[in-house]
Amino acid sequence: MEPTLDVGERVLVNRFSFRLGGDPEIGDIVVFHPPVGAERGNQCGVQKHARQACPEPTPEMAETNFIKRVVAGPGDRLRIEGGVPIINGEPPPEEDYIRQCTGPGSGCDFPEEITIPEDHYFMMGDNRGASDDSRYWGPVPRDWLIGEAFFTYWPPKRVGLL
Repeated sequence: MEPTLDVGERVLVNRFSFRLGGDPEIGDIVVFHPPVGAERGNQCGVQKHARQACPEPTPEMAETNFIKRVVAGPGDRLRIEGGVPIINGEPPPEEDYIRQCTGPGSGCDFPEEITIPEDHYFMMGDNRGASDDSRYWGPVPRDWLIGEAFFTYWPPKRVGLL
Protein backbone atom coordinates (compact mmCIF):
# COMPACT_ATOMS: atom_id res chain seq x y z
CA MET A 1 0.00 0.00 0.00
CA GLU A 2 3.02 2.28 -0.27
CA PRO A 3 3.08 5.26 -0.46
CA THR A 4 -0.21 5.56 1.47
CA LEU A 5 0.96 3.16 4.18
CA ASP A 6 4.51 2.12 5.02
CA VAL A 7 5.47 -1.41 6.01
CA GLY A 8 4.98 -1.75 9.77
CA GLU A 9 2.45 1.07 10.12
CA ARG A 10 -0.51 0.37 12.38
CA VAL A 11 -4.07 1.43 11.56
CA LEU A 12 -7.44 1.57 13.26
CA VAL A 13 -10.20 -0.32 11.49
CA ASN A 14 -13.96 0.25 11.70
CA ARG A 15 -15.17 -3.33 12.09
CA PHE A 16 -18.85 -2.39 12.44
CA SER A 17 -19.91 -0.51 9.31
CA PHE A 18 -19.85 -3.52 6.96
CA ARG A 19 -21.52 -5.73 9.58
CA LEU A 20 -24.33 -3.21 10.07
CA GLY A 21 -25.25 -3.12 6.38
CA GLY A 22 -22.81 -0.57 4.99
CA ASP A 23 -20.95 -1.42 1.81
CA PRO A 24 -17.41 -0.42 0.90
CA GLU A 25 -17.04 2.25 -1.76
CA ILE A 26 -14.49 2.61 -4.49
CA GLY A 27 -11.43 4.27 -2.96
CA ASP A 28 -11.93 2.86 0.55
CA ILE A 29 -8.91 1.22 2.20
CA VAL A 30 -10.13 -2.10 3.54
CA VAL A 31 -8.74 -4.88 5.75
CA PHE A 32 -9.90 -8.32 4.65
CA HIS A 33 -9.11 -12.02 4.45
CA PRO A 34 -7.83 -12.85 0.96
CA PRO A 35 -8.54 -16.10 -0.87
CA VAL A 36 -6.37 -19.10 -0.03
CA GLY A 37 -3.26 -18.93 -2.19
CA ALA A 38 -2.99 -15.13 -2.11
CA GLU A 39 -0.28 -15.41 0.56
CA ARG A 40 1.86 -17.28 -1.97
CA GLY A 41 1.18 -14.93 -4.89
CA ASN A 42 -0.59 -15.85 -8.09
CA GLN A 43 -3.40 -18.29 -7.44
CA CYS A 44 -6.55 -17.51 -9.37
CA GLY A 45 -9.67 -19.60 -8.70
CA VAL A 46 -10.24 -20.29 -12.41
CA GLN A 47 -8.29 -20.59 -15.64
CA LYS A 48 -7.88 -17.13 -17.14
CA HIS A 49 -6.38 -15.47 -20.19
CA ALA A 50 -2.90 -13.93 -19.82
CA ARG A 51 -4.36 -10.51 -20.74
CA GLN A 52 -7.07 -10.71 -18.10
CA ALA A 53 -7.10 -10.01 -14.36
CA CYS A 54 -8.26 -12.92 -12.22
CA PRO A 55 -12.10 -12.96 -12.47
CA GLU A 56 -12.78 -15.37 -9.56
CA PRO A 57 -11.00 -16.18 -6.29
CA THR A 58 -10.27 -19.62 -4.91
CA PRO A 59 -13.30 -20.72 -2.86
CA GLU A 60 -11.59 -20.78 0.54
CA MET A 61 -10.68 -17.84 2.76
CA ALA A 62 -7.11 -17.47 4.05
CA GLU A 63 -6.55 -16.88 7.75
CA THR A 64 -4.21 -13.92 7.19
CA ASN A 65 -5.25 -10.25 6.87
CA PHE A 66 -4.47 -8.01 3.89
CA ILE A 67 -5.04 -4.29 3.44
CA LYS A 68 -5.76 -2.84 -0.02
CA ARG A 69 -7.88 -0.22 -1.76
CA VAL A 70 -11.30 -1.08 -3.27
CA VAL A 71 -11.20 -0.29 -7.00
CA ALA A 72 -14.37 -2.05 -8.25
CA GLY A 73 -17.54 -3.51 -6.77
CA PRO A 74 -20.26 -6.04 -7.55
CA GLY A 75 -21.36 -6.02 -11.20
CA ASP A 76 -18.66 -3.57 -12.32
CA ARG A 77 -16.91 -4.29 -15.60
CA LEU A 78 -13.16 -3.88 -15.16
CA ARG A 79 -10.04 -3.76 -17.28
CA ILE A 80 -6.65 -2.36 -16.29
CA GLU A 81 -4.55 -0.02 -18.45
CA GLY A 82 -1.16 1.15 -17.21
CA GLY A 83 -2.10 0.13 -13.68
CA VAL A 84 -5.28 2.23 -13.82
CA PRO A 85 -8.60 0.42 -13.27
CA ILE A 86 -11.11 1.29 -16.00
CA ILE A 87 -14.55 0.73 -14.47
CA ASN A 88 -17.58 0.38 -16.76
CA GLY A 89 -15.54 2.07 -19.50
CA GLU A 90 -14.53 5.07 -17.36
CA PRO A 91 -11.19 5.85 -15.71
CA PRO A 92 -11.34 6.84 -12.03
CA PRO A 93 -10.97 10.41 -10.84
CA GLU A 94 -7.35 11.50 -10.40
CA GLU A 95 -5.57 8.98 -8.17
CA ASP A 96 -2.78 11.11 -6.72
CA TYR A 97 -2.16 8.56 -3.94
CA ILE A 98 -0.85 5.75 -6.17
CA ARG A 99 2.63 4.87 -7.31
CA GLN A 100 2.48 4.49 -11.06
CA CYS A 101 2.81 1.12 -12.70
CA THR A 102 5.94 0.73 -14.84
CA GLY A 103 7.73 -1.89 -16.86
CA PRO A 104 6.69 -4.91 -18.86
CA GLY A 105 5.40 -7.86 -16.87
CA SER A 106 4.62 -5.74 -13.83
CA GLY A 107 0.86 -6.31 -13.94
CA CYS A 108 0.24 -2.92 -15.50
CA ASP A 109 -2.04 -4.06 -18.31
CA PHE A 110 -4.97 -6.46 -18.28
CA PRO A 111 -6.98 -5.19 -21.27
CA GLU A 112 -9.51 -8.05 -21.38
CA GLU A 113 -12.56 -6.97 -19.40
CA ILE A 114 -13.90 -9.00 -16.47
CA THR A 115 -17.12 -8.55 -14.50
CA ILE A 116 -16.89 -8.49 -10.72
CA PRO A 117 -19.21 -11.18 -9.26
CA GLU A 118 -22.17 -10.30 -7.05
CA ASP A 119 -21.13 -9.57 -3.43
CA HIS A 120 -17.40 -9.31 -4.38
CA TYR A 121 -14.90 -6.45 -4.40
CA PHE A 122 -11.75 -6.01 -6.49
CA MET A 123 -8.76 -4.80 -4.47
CA MET A 124 -5.52 -3.17 -5.61
CA GLY A 125 -2.54 -1.84 -3.70
CA ASP A 126 -1.44 1.76 -4.20
CA ASN A 127 2.02 0.66 -5.37
CA ARG A 128 0.52 -0.65 -8.59
CA GLY A 129 3.68 -2.10 -10.13
CA ALA A 130 4.66 -4.08 -7.01
CA SER A 131 1.36 -4.98 -5.36
CA ASP A 132 0.13 -8.56 -5.00
CA ASP A 133 -3.62 -8.02 -5.25
CA SER A 134 -6.90 -9.02 -6.91
CA ARG A 135 -5.28 -8.86 -10.35
CA TYR A 136 -3.64 -12.17 -9.44
CA TRP A 137 -5.96 -13.88 -6.92
CA GLY A 138 -9.39 -12.45 -7.75
CA PRO A 139 -12.14 -10.38 -6.18
CA VAL A 140 -12.85 -10.74 -2.47
CA PRO A 141 -16.28 -11.91 -1.20
CA ARG A 142 -18.05 -9.34 0.97
CA ASP A 143 -18.22 -11.83 3.88
CA TRP A 144 -14.40 -11.83 4.04
CA LEU A 145 -14.17 -8.06 4.62
CA ILE A 146 -13.12 -7.10 8.15
CA GLY A 147 -13.54 -3.34 7.99
CA GLU A 148 -12.43 0.01 6.64
CA ALA A 149 -9.07 1.40 7.77
CA PHE A 150 -9.49 5.05 8.73
CA PHE A 151 -6.63 6.18 11.00
CA THR A 152 -2.88 5.56 11.34
CA TYR A 153 -1.67 5.44 14.96
CA TRP A 154 1.88 4.10 14.61
CA PRO A 155 4.56 5.27 14.17
CA PRO A 156 3.88 8.60 15.90
CA LYS A 157 5.27 10.66 13.01
CA ARG A 158 2.58 9.17 10.70
CA VAL A 159 -0.46 9.60 13.00
CA GLY A 160 -3.49 10.82 11.08
CA LEU A 161 -6.58 10.06 9.02
CA LEU A 162 -6.29 7.92 5.91
